[in-house]
Amino acid sequence: MQILQKHAPALRIRAGHLARELILEQGLQPEQVDIVPGAAGGPKGIGIQGLDQAIFGEFFSRAPQRRTLVGSSIGSWRFASIAAHGAQQGTERLGELYTNLYFHKKMTRQEVSEVCRGMLLDLVQGKETDLVNHPDYHLTVLSIKAQHIFQSDKALPLLASVAGIVGTTAVARKHSRHFMQRVISQPNIGEQFKITDDGFTTHYHPLTEQSVLSWLMASASIPGVMAAVNNIPDAPQGYYRDGGLIDYHIDLPFQSKGIVLYPHFTDSITPGWFDKLFKRTSNPENQARTLLISPSQEYLQSLPLGRLPDRKDFTLKGLDQTQRIQLWKQCIAESQRLGDEFLELVEKQNFAEVIQTL
Repeated sequence: MQILQKHAPALRIRAGHLARELILEQGLQPEQVDIVPGAAGGPKGIGIQGLDQAIFGEFFSRAPQRRTLVGSSIGSWRFASIAAHGAQQGTERLGELYTNLYFHKKMTRQEVSEVCRGMLLDLVQGKETDLVNHPDYHLTVLSIKAQHIFQSDKALPLLASVAGIVGTTAVARKHSRHFMQRVISQPNIGEQFKITDDGFTTHYHPLTEQSVLSWLMASASIPGVMAAVNNIPDAPQGYYRDGGLIDYHIDLPFQSKGIVLYPHFTDSITPGWFDKLFKRTSNPENQARTLLISPSQEYLQSLPLGRLPDRKDFTLKGLDQTQRIQLWKQCIAESQRLGDEFLELVEKQNFAEVIQTL
């Protein structure tokens, strides 16, 4: 008798306590989902392309409704591309543009910014109206407003700022507010995404056809790697940087009435970029309604690189541009397994067998 081999799952499924209760009682239904977070994390975001395609292209199409898409850095670019071009074309466009970028170690911050801005223009320029007025997606972009010497792109003030952020974050996450403030940019139409006080000053600014590209650029502008963004239309004067500095994996007090569906590239949530230095994890109450869907360790180990694409691959010793592109394309192609497994879970509604506590 032939014994059928059981394949390791491609996904790990974790849920907050309210999400778990709701899913075990009703199953996972598209109409339950009202918020979708998108984390910062560079090219890891294109490594879950197949999952994004399944969620936005297949799952949500069964119950069209207005959903808040809240993203930092690559998370906001993922959502912008989907809003501009649709799930299939949008994710493929982002994956192709990102994969074919070229960087070298001697590039200046301004040069890196120019390359990334060129990619952003290729991604969504001409689609500003779709981003701001999309009937189903309330695009919400996270960035930070730099304070004091953190506004400077010069080496010494920048290094001093980073040292100060690390030192204050070591004491408590909220103390880094002396160097940066959160900015939430969103269209004025529809229900507004709001959060309760979490220790950071939070500014709300309109996402308009004139400002959307600037806010997307600011959201992904990594200090020390790219220049800060200023002169944003309809925004106070200042210097704006990567939203992942405060909201790396977006551990916010979501005001969801149903499910926060979180397609993520890792199985844990780290609040801010600097919090990973101190192994901080999310507040369980913030994630009470979150269903976190991420690649399993077995899936990651099966990939050509043993992991998802990473920003360090651009300058990794022994990996040239042609090899990197080939490996990234393989990783992206493999991600169809993530989407297929998600849709199978939804079809069978066997979440009770796989769901774990977040």
